[in-house]
Amino acid sequence: MTTALLLVLALVALAAGIATGARHPRTWLVLTLTGSAAALGAALSVMPGPPDWEWRSGFLIGGEALHLRLDGLSALFLALLSVVGGAGAVYARGYWPDALYPASASRGRAWWSALLLSMGLVLLVSNGLHFLIAWEMFTVCAYFLITLDRTRREVRVAGWLYLAASHAGTVCLFAFFTTLAARTGSWDLGPLREHAGLAPLFWLALAGFGVKAGVFPLHIWLPSAHANAPSHVSAIMSGVAIKMGVYGMLRFSGWLPVPAAAGWVVIGLGAASALLGIAFALAQNDFKRLLAYCSVENIGVILIGLGGALLARSHGNAPWGRLALAGALLHVWNHGAFKSLLFFCAGSVLHATGTREMSRLGGLWRVMPWTAGWFALGAVAVAGLPPLNGFVSEWMIYLGLIDAVANNDPFAWAVMPAVIMLAMAGALALAGFAKAGAMIFLGAPRTRPAAEAHECGALMRGPMLVLAAVCVAIGVAPVLFWPAVARAVGDWHPGWASAATPAPLLTLGMAHLGLAVLIAAAGVWMWCKVRGNGLRRGLTWDCGYAAPSARMQYSSGSFAGLAAGWFSWILRPTRRIRRPRGHFPAGAILLERTPETMLEHVLMPAGAGVMRVSTAVRRLQHGRLSAYILYVAAGLAALGILVLIESVT
Repeated sequence: MTTALLLVLALVALAAGIATGARHPRTWLVLTLTGSAAALGAALSVMPGPPDWEWRSGFLIGGEALHLRLDGLSALFLALLSVVGGAGAVYARGYWPDALYPASASRGRAWWSALLLSMGLVLLVSNGLHFLIAWEMFTVCAYFLITLDRTRREVRVAGWLYLAASHAGTVCLFAFFTTLAARTGSWDLGPLREHAGLAPLFWLALAGFGVKAGVFPLHIWLPSAHANAPSHVSAIMSGVAIKMGVYGMLRFSGWLPVPAAAGWVVIGLGAASALLGIAFALAQNDFKRLLAYCSVENIGVILIGLGGALLARSHGNAPWGRLALAGALLHVWNHGAFKSLLFFCAGSVLHATGTREMSRLGGLWRVMPWTAGWFALGAVAVAGLPPLNGFVSEWMIYLGLIDAVANNDPFAWAVMPAVIMLAMAGALALAGFAKAGAMIFLGAPRTRPAAEAHECGALMRGPMLVLAAVCVAIGVAPVLFWPAVARAVGDWHPGWASAATPAPLLTLGMAHLGLAVLIAAAGVWMWCKVRGNGLRRGLTWDCGYAAPSARMQYSSGSFAGLAAGWFSWILRPTRRIRRPRGHFPAGAILLERTPETMLEHVLMPAGAGVMRVSTAVRRLQHGRLSAYILYVAAGLAALGILVLIESVT
């Protein structure tokens, strides 16, 4: 009863938020926070253990009774939606106010509440028809949020690309749910693990949900949408919205049988997404685009864990699969926390300087110490370094996959490349965020806007503090979050249900806690040392050069040039070079651009080819009756020849 009341409160509050968002921003914020808190309470009420919460309506929608279900798996995602959704609402009040954006701020608030409501319904509905309705509502709400600043052409293009890609995925999901309903005789959803004939439907679900999740190479919409959307929208798109695709994969790979090759394909897609996603991130100069490609990498990390679990389940329910799946589920939460934090930091920088280009920034730590500190914490987490949360989930996935190798499982030869690619992705993530942090916050300001930047206000700093606290809490006390993860693992595969905390997780938590205390103590000691002796400032030693300038610093391209060069075969960078000439050259230029390879070199040429063929075929429709009679005669002649050949053979 408590769960039902909390969900009703969340529904009513968010629906009221949609109605009041346009005219009453303070009321909207209170309602949105109330709805988020109620949804979080409902999720927490289910997480401790069974039974699941279920409800069926006495009325029909589209000829079907409304069936809602909240179990451990959906509760894990609902809790993430609540935390990021509430934090993003507070952040939006400071980042996208009516004073600066009078035309779009009001509708942005209404669409934000609608997005939270529709994503919550995606997690709750247990009927195929209603799932599709909620999924389409979620897609449309996200489109209008991405295109809030629709006066800019690049924003409109990003929005249409997102909408087109999302609807391509929805076509696959429509085929998936209609075929499932036709074969089972009902739109109702639930565990059907014994129906082996449903296994091939997994490929439709993988394609449909993979588009939304941004799995490489289905990620074509993601970089431009995340880069051009307002930063609080980028945060919820990366932290939560793409996880709806992950939720779909987890939900239906747990409820339905899967083909024998599913584990191989998922772990392969995960490894490719992890490695190539961070390679593209490393080559970016736009820091929001860098964060967007990093989301592709982290979706790959999650899929490696899911693929490992599918392999383990299809080969005798090996216990190491439970650990790999637990790592993937925890990484859903970890990525949602640190990536939303990083997008909030990016929004703070963009709000203060007006640019996303890292080559036009620098030295911001002096004037934006809070933002620099939270960005550094998020960078450590996303790079998978101890003692923060990113290390915990990736370490669990490593343990699961390495256990498969240690136990001499027959498919260990395929697991090892995934482990190696995951390690390479981690190393490149560290390089990519060292580059981003150095270019944005260290060195000297490269432009006047960077020199005149200012720290963001309390409404923007508060949500960053909350998400930073989540990153630290999961890192130093992962055992507190294990029961929720274990419950979700048990809902995905009942044979792996266990409340016992793995011993390595206890050891890791103690080690992280000790390391965090040492880091904090060292920081306090250094602060006291500097404060006690005074801080003397002077120019950086410059090899005797008398007039250093900001242009002498490393550029974004030079910082990552070596690592990006390893992946030039997929990055396909374009360069414009004007070399210095003469003894006293007037100037030189080196401009480099990394295209969206899959979009610009694969999808767009293929689309152009289809358009050329369709244009040529359309010329056959010219209105001359004699030509149409000739077409019919030619078709009959071709058919007769085929029949003759068939009869002879």
